[in-house]
Amino acid sequence: MACLLRAATWRLLPWRGYCSRGTKGELNESFVEALKAVVGSPHVSTAAAVREQHGHDESMHRCQPPDAVVWPQNVEQVSKLAALCYDQGVPIIPFGTGTGLEGGVCAVQGGVCVNLTHMDRILQLNLEDFSVLVEPGVTRKTLNTHLRDSGLWFPVDPGADASLCGMVATGASGTNAVRYGTMRDNVLNLEVVLPGGRLLHTAGPGRHFRKSAAGYNLTGLFVGSEGTLGLITAATLRLHPVPEATVAATCAFPNIRAAVDSTVHILQAAVPVARIEFLDDAMIDACNRYSKLNCCVAPTLFLEFHGSEQALAEQVQRTEEITRHNGGSNFSWAEEAEERSRLWAARHNAWYAALALRPGCKGYSTDVCVPISRLPEILVQTKENLKASGLTGVIAGHVGDGNFHCILVADQEDPEELLRITTFSKQLARHALALHGTCTGEHGIGLGKRQLLQEEVGAVGIETMRQLKATLDPRGLMNPGKVL
Repeated sequence: MACLLRAATWRLLPWRGYCSRGTKGELNESFVEALKAVVGSPHVSTAAAVREQHGHDESMHRCQPPDAVVWPQNVEQVSKLAALCYDQGVPIIPFGTGTGLEGGVCAVQGGVCVNLTHMDRILQLNLEDFSVLVEPGVTRKTLNTHLRDSGLWFPVDPGADASLCGMVATGASGTNAVRYGTMRDNVLNLEVVLPGGRLLHTAGPGRHFRKSAAGYNLTGLFVGSEGTLGLITAATLRLHPVPEATVAATCAFPNIRAAVDSTVHILQAAVPVARIEFLDDAMIDACNRYSKLNCCVAPTLFLEFHGSEQALAEQVQRTEEITRHNGGSNFSWAEEAEERSRLWAARHNAWYAALALRPGCKGYSTDVCVPISRLPEILVQTKENLKASGLTGVIAGHVGDGNFHCILVADQEDPEELLRITTFSKQLARHALALHGTCTGEHGIGLGKRQLLQEEVGAVGIETMRQLKATLDPRGLMNPGKVL
């Protein structure tokens, strides 16, 4: 009976062929030819290796490859691809750099992966308006290299050199969020190809104003939508002046509470810190080994300040007073760009430093965010729970905005260990929810946090999201199986 039901379901999708066992097959040859007619034969692949490459991200979610991968060259081709797939009932999975951490690119129902990296132009730079228009293949490092001599930069920094439109889709943030905000605060307009091929400019074509009271916030609707509502084909982003001077610092603490209390006190004292990152002792030890640092193996804050020389001197003095009051020691300042870059490269490589603790194993990162006042409580408890779990793991986080991660490293072929990771991560997420926080500060919901999203926003919140999804994507073909 189960096989009959499965076959009946898949008969609704004329674009597929299935073997007698009811397993997924390949796209019909005629459909593949139709894809090639849109983007050209060199820009379509059904090769197993290419499909597998596009069926996973950096997460522990198992690879689920699409049936084909296409590389459109412009928005017109994206629109035609969306219309073709939607007409034939083919799922559409947008793909950027594949650096996500929640399985957002897994093709759980097969379909066509639309790799947008060939659309990599910086279309318009408005220096006087502090904005830039980019295609989805432009990464944050590429943009900032382009801006190098302009006096402006784009500060949202998740660590990986992710595509900017992918960062929009996942609602990314990172180390600079405490001062400059997340992607939600830095997106002015989006060009989106809707399911079926229609083109939407969320704030109106060509507009790049700083604020508006005109109707619903369509731009905000697509930030963090994880490819479930449309394909983002261009983004207008807010830029910021490059600071006159920059100073970075590290400071070690006798325990986690002292480090996190310092974070809270620095923020309460209105010190305009640009970055404030926490690494526990295990994370510092891993970074020392991986990035050849010699930091004291203890709970540590990484800080950075932006501003004028005079302002920085005041910020440094006030911060040092606060950290010393909380037992901070080994306070070390880095003013030279090379030394600052080395420190932050080590912080950005924390993921790979953690993986190096168990070569050949996979990593999983939790991603909770709580109100600042509850941060000491949850971090201390999380460290105790991590020790009790017996898992290999470290803690790092953007504590300036209440967001932190446990990076857990496990043997993906060990079901018992994977079950312990699932249990630990759900326990942590529910602890964050109990403290009026969120189950994800920046990674998104993807495949694994759909139940937690329901617990966070409630039945009415989920039903409202489902209604929005059904209105924009009535056939449920945009990145199916994610978020809802």
